[in-house]
Amino acid sequence: MRAPVVPPVRVALARTVGTLPRDPGRLAYEPKFDGHRMVLFRGAGDEVALQARSSRLVTAAFPDLAAAALALPEGTVLDGEVVVWTGGRTDFAAVQGRAAATPGRAPALARRLPASYAAFDVLAADGVDLRPRPYARRRERLVDLLDALGPPLQAVPMTTDPDTARDWFDTLPGIGVEGLVVKRLDEAYKGGARAWRKLRHTDTRDAVVVGFTGPAQRPAALVLVLPDDDTPVVSSPLTPPLRARAGAVLRTLPAGEGGTATAVGLGEVAYRSVPPALEVEVAQGTTRHTVTTVLRLKEGGGGGG
Repeated sequence: MRAPVVPPVRVALARTVGTLPRDPGRLAYEPKFDGHRMVLFRGAGDEVALQARSSRLVTAAFPDLAAAALALPEGTVLDGEVVVWTGGRTDFAAVQGRAAATPGRAPALARRLPASYAAFDVLAADGVDLRPRPYARRRERLVDLLDALGPPLQAVPMTTDPDTARDWFDTLPGIGVEGLVVKRLDEAYKGGARAWRKLRHTDTRDAVVVGFTGPAQRPAALVLVLPDDDTPVVSSPLTPPLRARAGAVLRTLPAGEGGTATAVGLGEVAYRSVPPALEVEVAQGTTRHTVTTVLRLKEGGGGGG
């Protein structure tokens, strides 16, 4: 792939804050969509690669976005969020279903659950690595690249007005916006660093169940995928009532071979995989490591099919 930035790349990250940062003339605010982080690479000819946050290539799972990326100039690299809209709001379970699709099932899922790409940064354009440039310059180039294209590739909204950002924060949760990302206008793109800031509406998040440990009838813990990160995480041990409720759903789903994932305090543990048909609400707290606690099962199934 002939481009100044090639996969895999380390993505820029955000640290959580409790209040809206205000620094007139220095900050940019963007809505944070409830989706899957993805870096899009437009190479030479008909080359396109799609990379998840974990560095895994997921090009085959999103043939609709790969086809749309061909409209971009060669040598373009974008960072953004994949979302699927159902019923007028983003549907994270549907995104996870798309991401988990085999190459054989991906085209049919793309027709049934078309994906959109909400781009919030440009890492390269015109054969030039733009990561060292300030965000304000990168934002201008991003808008130039995408304004003429339209869906499914679009730039996320951005404002430098904190009052407008507060209005977004207060009014957009109903469509699946989980909060705001705040960036300094003069800052370079810092892969792997938590230089951005993220303000969420609550301390809880939705997650999709992709596996379990223990018996399906009474699982000891759930293996989850959270928005913005495709790496499975193992929940803390379930309470007895949650084990019973989760087991009632899990025993109706076909269990696959699974794999291993990291559990806090235990290291790598084996799990059985299931289709992304169950959503849960979780809380995340940190001691030395991030602990993910399942609070409740959500009604209804996922959109992944």
